[in-house]
Amino acid sequence: MELVVTTPTGHVGSRVVRLLLQAGVRPRVLVRDPARLDADTRERVDVRRGDLTDAAFVRSAVEGADCVLWVDPTPHTADGAVELSRRTVAGLTDALRAGEAGRAVLLSSGGAEKRHGAGHIDGLARVEEELDATGADVLHLRCGYFFTNLLMNVEELAQGVLTTSADPDGPMPWVDPRDIGDVAAARMLAGSWRGREVQGVHGPEDLTWRRVAEVLTGALGRPVGLRVVADDDVREALRAAGLSAEAAENIIGMTAGLRGHTLEQARTPVTTTPTALAGWAYTHLRPLVAR
Repeated sequence: MELVVTTPTGHVGSRVVRLLLQAGVRPRVLVRDPARLDADTRERVDVRRGDLTDAAFVRSAVEGADCVLWVDPTPHTADGAVELSRRTVAGLTDALRAGEAGRAVLLSSGGAEKRHGAGHIDGLARVEEELDATGADVLHLRCGYFFTNLLMNVEELAQGVLTTSADPDGPMPWVDPRDIGDVAAARMLAGSWRGREVQGVHGPEDLTWRRVAEVLTGALGRPVGLRVVADDDVREALRAAGLSAEAAENIIGMTAGLRGHTLEQARTPVTTTPTALAGWAYTHLRPLVAR
């Protein structure tokens, strides 16, 4: 079985690579800098070095693959991020359309079903549409809010503050990227699914930001208070950090565009994954905050 993993050093991709190795598969990994793979992993995978924004490289690198995990590498801070996400998947869509690769699993996001009005999540909506148009077998994993996004808040969490511009009382799915990797690997290894599928990956429970602050208070062993800011405050901070107006709006839109939105995928045994935020935060976040 020829399986291809993009962004193999990321939170999701690295987990998928590990599980495929444990399943007896030698995965093909597309990576810009092979040195970012640990030495033991490099010995056990088929490394294809190149840039995912290079369509010719991607098409060549996925040739003969039974299934490809596509993780969009476009940074939220890029100008024209939505269009760049759409263009970047061209190498994969060309290969699927030509029958040079079999199936694709996309790391998408809850909110992509809106298609418009959700900031850079609209980029994943465009990627979904591009993959769907190939007529190949494709699976869109629409994931909840990553636990690992909290790693960007370590300094302020050490000061006892959690900041958001989201609705503090609006529940939404929070998920461990490790669990997303488990789902992605399982679906890549399963050869029976056909057509277009969409699957939510929602973590064990929906959480409000107010509840997240309470969970972190217990897990970190220190009080964490919630600070709610306005979109204009975020916009001002992003522009002060040097981002363009367009990039700032793409970031703001990912939160603003989903206020009050009900996700298309319901919470079911299929969409629910096991890792709780409290345990993850105690293991991964607490040591960083303590330092």
